Amino acid sequence: MKSALGRLWREHRMLFIAFALAATLTTLFAIRTVVFLIYWANPANRHRPLEPWMTPRYIAYSWEVPIEEVNRMLGARGLNRMRPTLERIARERGIPVEQLMRDLAARLAARDGGRK
Repeated sequence: MKSALGRLWREHRMLFIAFALAATLTTLFAIRTVVFLIYWANPANRHRPLEPWMTPRYIAYSWEVPIEEVNRMLGARGLNRMRPTLERIARERGIPVEQLMRDLAARLAARDGGRK
């Protein structure tokens, strides 16, 4: 095995590096996907109470609402690119974060029909 790797390194160095890089990236993305699936499969991570650190994207996953709809509820566009937190959104609007969270929680609950 060691001699085969040495031969590949000597004779096809660029191809070997490209393959190693592709294999590494594939492994990292596979691990990230598995972690994502395990986290969101846990019912404890669904319909989480809103907190200032949460982003609109996190809320969209937690409440199973399209990100566009969460952005509409927050009255903003393009938030999924910036990944701001609720705290930052409230600060930019000049309102208390608690008020923003109350308003968003009421809209999410109304959309959800009161089920949890």
